[in-house]
Amino acid sequence: MLDPIAEMLTRIRNAQTAGHSDVVFAASKLKMAISNILEKEGFVESVSKEKQESFENIRIALKYYKLSNTKKLPAIKGLRRISKQGQRIYVKNKEIRSVKNNFGISIISTPKGVMTGFEARKLGLGGEVICEIW
Repeated sequence: MLDPIAEMLTRIRNAQTAGHSDVVFAASKLKMAISNILEKEGFVESVSKEKQESFENIRIALKYYKLSNTKKLPAIKGLRRISKQGQRIYVKNKEIRSVKNNFGISIISTPKGVMTGFEARKLGLGGEVICEIW
């Protein structure tokens, strides 16, 4: 596992494509902060931390929109990792751009913690762009 954040995003993407109700992955403070932002912004139903023996996991209950009795549409249409381990992407507060015409969010790691791009722009903070979700 070279990039744990990319692995987390891939697990969420694959679980929603397969129609699973929830997804579980190893816990860390950064992953928990990203998961809480996803819950706060309405992309997932709920986030919980659970302990198994000597390590902790994060369980995310995925959100779907019901189209008919047999069809459901995932709330997350796309995820993209922006800043990678080999190439970190940093932005100033004026350079934070909207995602999909404000239909999505960018998640940014700032000196005041992990937050959405909108919150960072409002507070006048820049930082590392972790990912975009729409």
